[in-house]
Order: sequence, then C-alpha cells, then structure tokens
Amino acid sequence: MEIGTRRSARRRGTWPRTVSAGALISAMVTLAACDSGDAPQPVPTPTGAEASIQPSASVSPMPTAPAVIARRDAVAAYLGMWQKYTQASHTSDWQASYLSQYAAGDALQFLSRDLYADHYNGLVSKGAPVNSPQVTSVSPDDTPTWAMIDDCVDARHWLRYRADGSLLDDKPGALHKVLAEVRVHTDGKWRVTRFGIGDPGSC
Repeated sequence: MEIGTRRSARRRGTWPRTVSAGALISAMVTLAACDSGDAPQPVPTPTGAEASIQPSASVSPMPTAPAVIARRDAVAAYLGMWQKYTQASHTSDWQASYLSQYAAGDALQFLSRDLYADHYNGLVSKGAPVNSPQVTSVSPDDTPTWAMIDDCVDARHWLRYRADGSLLDDKPGALHKVLAEVRVHTDGKWRVTRFGIGDPGSC
C-alpha cells in the first residue's frame, strides 16, 4: 500500500508488503450497531401539595459500555497520531518525542523514517490532512484492548515543499484509504501500532 502523491512511492505503510489494500479490507469485520426504540415520555412536574411530598432524588448517569469507551479512545489516539505527524511534518522533525504519545511499534518507526527522509532531502510539509475515521471492530467484546479503524484521508491540502518554498512537484494531493490497528499499551493508553495507506483515489 503506497503512500501516493503526497509521499513518494519509496515509502509504504506499516502492513506487510504481501498484504494488499483489497485483502485488508476484505479481512476486516464491519460491526454496525444501532439503537432503536421510542424516546421516554417526560415525567410531569408536580405542583402544589404534590410537590411538597415528592422525595428528593439525584439522577445518576447511565454507565457507558466498555466497547463505546474503547471506540472513543481508539479514535482519539488515531487522530492524535495524525495531528502530531502533521505537526512534525511542518519542520520534518523526525526526532519529535511527542510522536510516541499516539504511535508505537511499526507505526512509530514508519513516521520517524518518513520524516527523516524529508529532513535529509531538505523538504517540509505545509497544510494538514483531513480525517474521517470509523472504528470497524474491537476485541475482546467485554473489555476491548484492540481496535481496527477505517479512514479516508484527504491529503489534497497537505503537500511537500522545498527549502526555498516551492512545491516539490506539480502533482495534486489526493484521497487515500487508510486501515489502522490501535491497541492498549502497558501504561493503559491507546496507540496506533500499524497502519497502511492506499494509492491516490483509493477512497
């Protein structure tokens, strides 16, 4: 899965090279959960003598399901990775310590290598990508520690420039399909561990 027009063809995502974007997509199990039911009717407010005998009671919030929390935290980690990656790309800071806040393993190595290549070649990026992540699966069901995210990254306004401020080339940015694996680490934080980026126009 090549990075495409914004990143040169020499750089690839962190999935095994033998796995194509199509194979990854077909291997993913999409989970669609929707709630249904009528909204509860409001309770009439007591007045007069009725109000004086009503017991006072505090309303406790409903507990949030672990899967819902996991999906929220996995997306936050994924978006955090892209935010920090973008921040580092503006100066090609391949040693940025904040990258490890949201990425680990193969994903972190890929980010560092990619930024180092730009640093070595005197390139920086301007602008920012736009993400539309969706969690497609979490595991295990009771207390998830693993999640898969499907995204379509809009990199049309996140381009590479030379030191003199000129564009690296005249190729426009594009939309790229991204598949990412996010896991809970020993410190309890979610981080992206692997991700793959599809060809230009793959989403």
